[in-house]
Amino acid sequence: MFSKWFKSDEPKKPRAPEVMGLYLGGSFELDPLKLKLITPELCIENPANKHLIQAVGQAELDSGGTLLRFYTDDDAFLQVVLDGGMTENHITDVKLWYFYSTTTVGNESQWKHCLANDISKPEYALEGHSFKRVWDAVGNDSPPVAVTEKTYEEDGDVSETDQFMMLYERELSDGNTESLLVAGEEKIVGHNADRCLVISTGFDIQPADIRING
Repeated sequence: MFSKWFKSDEPKKPRAPEVMGLYLGGSFELDPLKLKLITPELCIENPANKHLIQAVGQAELDSGGTLLRFYTDDDAFLQVVLDGGMTENHITDVKLWYFYSTTTVGNESQWKHCLANDISKPEYALEGHSFKRVWDAVGNDSPPVAVTEKTYEEDGDVSETDQFMMLYERELSDGNTESLLVAGEEKIVGHNADRCLVISTGFDIQPADIRING
């Protein structure tokens, strides 16, 4: 009963978003048969079917939707896009992404060049494959799509990263697609800007392919 008399001065830690039973600190498994069938055509090598969620990211989209990312212990993230709400009924897209490369951008002039030239192109070549740009704008220029991602970590740390992204796709032999995400990322650490160019490749996942372990 003493808890009624004394209130804790510690602020409550922000709660990471959850969906489909996915949550910070939880784990999930993917259908191993699907991974075995699709992997030979992907840039990704040996994707794991068991994943532990170590961080969760959330970004609001200009379209009114929400992007959730569940970062795992296998250098990957399961991305869930929702439109109109935060329940399973509002899910429009689920993909498993793997980080392909991260390149540091050293100074302001390099950063401006990166945003103008290295992210959005009509086609992007990787591993001998040609990926076509998905987010085309009206006219000749298709600038990167800007979002701010808030990331929740297991130790309670919360940070924000500005991202300037472009999505690409290529068709596979079975009619499915492999996706490519190119993003310029900027995070302010102290009074300094930490910038990098991040390339990730991924593929579609159906909710039925995911088993939540808790």
